[in-house]
Amino acid sequence: MASSKEYLNFILGQLSELDEITYRAMMGEYILYYRGKIIGGIYDDRLLVKPIKAAIGYMPEALYELPYEGAKEMLLVEEVDSREFLTGLFNAMYAELPQPKPKKKK
Repeated sequence: MASSKEYLNFILGQLSELDEITYRAMMGEYILYYRGKIIGGIYDDRLLVKPIKAAIGYMPEALYELPYEGAKEMLLVEEVDSREFLTGLFNAMYAELPQPKPKKKK
C-alpha cells in the first residue's frame, strides 16, 4: 500500500517550524530529509525514523517496524499529533545522522 499525499502533507505541516524539511517520492512512499540528511520516511502512512541512539533515547518505548519487505527495521513514531514532540525528535537526531554521500560525477 502506498502512502497518501494527505498524510505526507499532514506530517510536513507538523514539522513546519523546522527549516529545510524536504522529501523525495520513491515507489509510492516518501523519504524525509532534515537539512539535507535522511532522517526517515513515510511508509504505508506511518512515520518511521532511523533507529539511532538519539531517537531510541527520545522514544524508548518505540516499536521497530519494517518500512517495506527486505529493508532494515526503523522506529515507528506514534506521537505524530504533537508538533513539539516531532520537532524535538528531529532536532535531537540531527547531529547523529550521517552526512549525505557525495554524488558521483559522470
